[in-house]
Amino acid sequence: MSEPYDLVVIGGGPGGYVAAIRAAQLGLRTAIVEKRGALGGTCLNVGCIPSKALLQSSHHFQMASEEFSHHGIKARVTLDLKTMMGRKDQVVQDLTQGVEFLMKKNKVDYVVGEGRITAPGEVTVKPAKSAKKGAQKAKKKQTLKTENIMIATGSEVTPLAGVEIDEKQIVSSTGALALKTVPKTLIVVGAGVIGLELGSVWRRLGTKVTVVEFLDHILPGMDAEVSKQMKRILAKQGLDFKLSTKVTGAKAAKSGVTLSMQPVSAEKGGGKKETLKADVVLVAIGRRPFTESLGLDKIGVETDGHGFIKVDEDFQTNIEGVFAIGDVIGGAMLAHKAEDEGMVAVEIMAGQSGHIDYDAIPGIVYTWPEVAGIGKTEEQLKQAGIEYNVGKFPFTANSRARCNADADGFVKILADAKTDAVLGCHIIGPEAGDLIQEVAVAMELSASAEDIARISHGHPGLSEAVKEAALAAGGRAIHI
Repeated sequence: MSEPYDLVVIGGGPGGYVAAIRAAQLGLRTAIVEKRGALGGTCLNVGCIPSKALLQSSHHFQMASEEFSHHGIKARVTLDLKTMMGRKDQVVQDLTQGVEFLMKKNKVDYVVGEGRITAPGEVTVKPAKSAKKGAQKAKKKQTLKTENIMIATGSEVTPLAGVEIDEKQIVSSTGALALKTVPKTLIVVGAGVIGLELGSVWRRLGTKVTVVEFLDHILPGMDAEVSKQMKRILAKQGLDFKLSTKVTGAKAAKSGVTLSMQPVSAEKGGGKKETLKADVVLVAIGRRPFTESLGLDKIGVETDGHGFIKVDEDFQTNIEGVFAIGDVIGGAMLAHKAEDEGMVAVEIMAGQSGHIDYDAIPGIVYTWPEVAGIGKTEEQLKQAGIEYNVGKFPFTANSRARCNADADGFVKILADAKTDAVLGCHIIGPEAGDLIQEVAVAMELSASAEDIARISHGHPGLSEAVKEAALAAGGRAIHI
């Protein structure tokens, strides 16, 4: 029998593979178990990475079709969807192979198969039926003995009652990333990050997109002002919205999908039921923890009412030696959150200390303009009774944004009224996902809005909008 591992990680997504690498760096004998047959998890294979590749390609297509002429560039543009999809697939393949190389480089044993916890300190791996075509597969069932187990199995698409996903006409994000033709019409159910990003991709390529949302606003959980302005911007781009609307069913036929809906008010006796037809329907109402077949019940791992695994401050479950990180423990379902949790968890296992400030984790929407938020929203501060100052600066007053013809949006910094500590920042604008990182650093280092305002920012640069918003929080903005 081989020597027991110090750590076996179940799940090869961003949280799992980063944890495995960090564990190996710390001298822990580590194995990672992944049933997909390709490392990187949902994010790299059918989520963050392929969607960003298509967002970039579709943005180029739209720029060439509609915006280049304003810059004195005239071109005839045609779409080659097959090549666009091929590029997306190549990006995914290159990155998944890169992660596999990192396993070898760090001497992490990569076991392809479906992992199940059969006892504390024991993971049984069997060949996975769901492994990608052509992927290496476990040849037979094997048992891995280990001191510690980390569950990093991520999340899966939340199903919608009355709507059966077939990944052809009624699709999840996975199917929406692999359509073979540009649909004439697309209904997106859900106005969250995934729905708006993929809706934007196909809208840019010529699809008529309608977004149906149960709530009365888009981007749930984000600052209300951001939500309102982003809806106006996306509507101007061509997305239609049906808010406060509940989807009750869907029927697929050769001619398309008929979606049954009713106003949310109809549940209280008001409003009229209606139908809407489209070539394709994308279900994007959120994700739920993926814990199927892990054997949690058998060893007694506690979960909450929504299926999320309960952990303590060290990411350990109620069973000693069994840890969990990422989407399966709840909170923001973000790859970078899972990565940080994975690193902190293994550092604690190795006798070091670690900490995560969940208020300093940015959330980003890669539409155009991008949307980014960190820390508290105005609504959260009001609810908590915290007095705050608002510093806001529009990109219409930023010289670089005007040069680039990307002047939609603003930077808003929320600072404590008494201490001037940065409590939150919310951005709509070009490169918002990169700009928010300055504020993330400031918050981690307990900086004030004045600290940001007194830092020299290169001119002409988009980052000057962050400085101006910080100045505005103290009532001394210069360029507005």
